[in-house]
Amino acid sequence: MKAIPAHYKQYIWLMVYLLATAASFAFGFNPGREVFVNFKKFFIEMISFIPFLFIIVGLFDVWFPKETVEKHVGQESGFKGIFLVIILAMLQAGPLYGAFPVAYILYKKGASIKNIFIYLGAFSSLKIPMLGIEIGYLGLQFTLARTLVSLPLFIVVGYFMEWYLKDRDFKVNQL
Repeated sequence: MKAIPAHYKQYIWLMVYLLATAASFAFGFNPGREVFVNFKKFFIEMISFIPFLFIIVGLFDVWFPKETVEKHVGQESGFKGIFLVIILAMLQAGPLYGAFPVAYILYKKGASIKNIFIYLGAFSSLKIPMLGIEIGYLGLQFTLARTLVSLPLFIVVGYFMEWYLKDRDFKVNQL
């Protein structure tokens, strides 16, 4: 039997998924059908969201000079930098995968690792649209309690990750 060429190995997962999906439809396996329907729904969502995200990230990359980002959210920014990344995260909308290109640009422009992790944490749970929905369903007291617990945890995690990754030399690929 012939070995699979190396450049095709990255597509094995896709072939397995397609075969499993086809088998689900052929044999009437409903969980497999539901997986396909969910995949299709999320794929369409991503395809409709990602181009706009990359346009915004590209504009951010061009409009904000590296020196400005370093000054405001870099290593020496202190609590002002933490406050700015939390505000940035709260004002954004969209799914969590939308935060990673922004985090990459922040890192490329000189933001501290601490502030990047704080940004990702705040983006995941402190977006203004999400807070409004949470207040509507769970109440103001719950939202305040969750925010007052989670926000300090994100800050602690940011400091911890900065300490843990301090000796790492990450290569930033230029786009």
